Amino acid sequence: MKTPSLPLTRDLVLVGGGHTHALFLRKWGMNPLPGARLTVINPGPTAPYSGMLPGYVAGHYARRDLDIDLIRLARFAGARIILGAAIGLDLNRRLVNVADHPDVAFDVASINVGITSDMPSLPGFTEHAIPAKPLGPFAAKWAQYLETTDPASVAVIGGGVAGVELAMAMAHALRAKGRQATVTLIDKAQVLTAINPKAAQTIRRALEQLGIDCIEQAEIAQITPKGVQLTDGRHITADFTTGAAGARPYDWIGQTGLDLQDGFIRVNGYLQSSDPSVFAVGDCAHLDDTPRPKAGVFAVREAPVLFNNLRAALGAGTMRRYKPQKDYLKLISLGERSALAERFGTSFSGPVMWRWKNHIDQKFMRRFRELPQMPAPAIPRHHADGLRDALGDKPMCGGCGAKVGRGALQAALSAVPRSDRPDIAPLPGDDAAMLTFGGVRQVLTSDHLRSFVPDPVLMTRIAAIHALGDIWAMGATPQAATATLILPRMSSQLQHRTMAEIMATATEVMRSAGAEIVGGHSSMGDELTIGFTITGLCQSDPITLSGGRPGDVLILTKPIGSGVLMAAEMAGQANGEWVVAAYDHMTQPQGDAARILAQAHAMTDVTGFGLAGHLVGLCEASNCGAVLNLDAVPVMAGALELSQQGLRSSLFNDNRSIAPEVPIGGKADLLFDPQTAGGLLAAVSADDARKICDHLRAAGYPAAVIGVLSDTPGLRLQS
Repeated sequence: MKTPSLPLTRDLVLVGGGHTHALFLRKWGMNPLPGARLTVINPGPTAPYSGMLPGYVAGHYARRDLDIDLIRLARFAGARIILGAAIGLDLNRRLVNVADHPDVAFDVASINVGITSDMPSLPGFTEHAIPAKPLGPFAAKWAQYLETTDPASVAVIGGGVAGVELAMAMAHALRAKGRQATVTLIDKAQVLTAINPKAAQTIRRALEQLGIDCIEQAEIAQITPKGVQLTDGRHITADFTTGAAGARPYDWIGQTGLDLQDGFIRVNGYLQSSDPSVFAVGDCAHLDDTPRPKAGVFAVREAPVLFNNLRAALGAGTMRRYKPQKDYLKLISLGERSALAERFGTSFSGPVMWRWKNHIDQKFMRRFRELPQMPAPAIPRHHADGLRDALGDKPMCGGCGAKVGRGALQAALSAVPRSDRPDIAPLPGDDAAMLTFGGVRQVLTSDHLRSFVPDPVLMTRIAAIHALGDIWAMGATPQAATATLILPRMSSQLQHRTMAEIMATATEVMRSAGAEIVGGHSSMGDELTIGFTITGLCQSDPITLSGGRPGDVLILTKPIGSGVLMAAEMAGQANGEWVVAAYDHMTQPQGDAARILAQAHAMTDVTGFGLAGHLVGLCEASNCGAVLNLDAVPVMAGALELSQQGLRSSLFNDNRSIAPEVPIGGKADLLFDPQTAGGLLAAVSADDARKICDHLRAAGYPAAVIGVLSDTPGLRLQS
């Protein structure tokens, strides 16, 4: 008897991708709790490591060196990741409010969103300055500023360790660029009061050597486009002003109803807030029992305690107290490849300390770059012949990568007797069936996808756009849809939550396309599968595969490469930013593109059989061939790099057999990559092609002219 999968019964939600949560995800991936569904919510696909920010600003590290890839980390942990900013917490309804996303329900939640150094109370700061936190926007602004060649003038507000490190890093970077520069550090009191006098004196000498002007005991009146105006009448010239002082929690935390200390979430020794089901860690939390300064070392040390206590809150084990150290090692960058180390009143400085700091930082980041290889489930000792070969050496792809090959599908369909009903138009090989009754032409299609994204909302959006592609490809207007859902085994409460997310998203996508969901069917199985049956209405003759003519120009509305990117993501080998860019392409509706292409002679959407397979299908139906300009075919970011590493979707070999005459290797391999929610491929008049392509780009589609139809059968690459 087959062993059933274990049901999901509790929702654990991590709000924010801070250092503690990143370490938690790594530990969870090595030891997940059966029955718990883990979700992480973060504004972007990466979480920057702030400890390396001064090194980046100084030019010692590349921007990517600072980033923890949360997409890859979430895949390792078996978690769904929701890319959106948390904007609220509803304790009564147990919901996390997320911008541009349905609310996310939780049974247990943990908050690790960090802090901001934004200073809205300073007049002009929001308009004319950039806070040092969040790190992402600051890093982008600094990189842009550093590349200019004009004389530089920089002002840093805040004379704590963070502000001093930034000022020295900026001065060093500008000096290394050979730019004439003035850097000014401004503090309303005295700089470096948090460290011992000997260490502070060493850092002051480093500031002097870098030519940084320290202005202390200075109140700021306002920030202007030209610098900083002080209350005593002095004006500090600056065309780049940043703030590393005034660290404060995000505004939405104050609206949660949780007990706060100066706006930070108060937590007890178990890291629990005033609501026992809500935990908080890192800089956004205030330790009631043992208050400590805002420092990353405490966030890192909280991770194992949080891991233990969240499992206990979900029903496994007992709580454990967090006991922070009384003092901690401070490693302060001095601009150049030099640093100061201070603890217990003793300090040392120089290049050796920088190498030590770099070693500690790189060791921390390697924990996320080099994730452990977890063993695959063992194959039973006794099994039928061919089982090992059928399993292969990688996970089965989701989306269109999980489809049956074109050959098997055509063989099965060829055995089905043709209908003699007068109200069904025979359109062999086309994207949808056409029904006629009472003078109305209606197209009908059905499609479903095996999930490759743990987030039901994102997967629903992709599946709906994918299914609508068949309607759009025939030039029809979407009319009505039914949904077919298979949910993984879960408790009735999680069923309700998941169904609500899916149906809210499906309704939104279908209504935006002009259709209404009128029903559906649901069941439970081993994994999430989402599908739709959709009807559309044709105001004129449908656009089919068979209308192409030699000389027609081929236009593709989206880049290719989603198959290899999703295969790499499932294997934990894809860059998270590439994956998110692919999601953006897959969730772009094609309704406007279809309207712009309304006069196409032939059209299809590029999905499971890849660009080559769908183009061959169009050519066969139109009794012509095609010449493809490989260089002109748009490709998703990262797809070519991954393909050249030998990564393939599981449908690649079947697709390759569709056009064996096409050379393989390099970019050509992506012609056989199965696409999910891919672009429209249209054959249009040569006279209209350029104008149509321009209209598509103006409408937001990365469209390209990729070839022409010819009177010579077969698919060839332009030489």
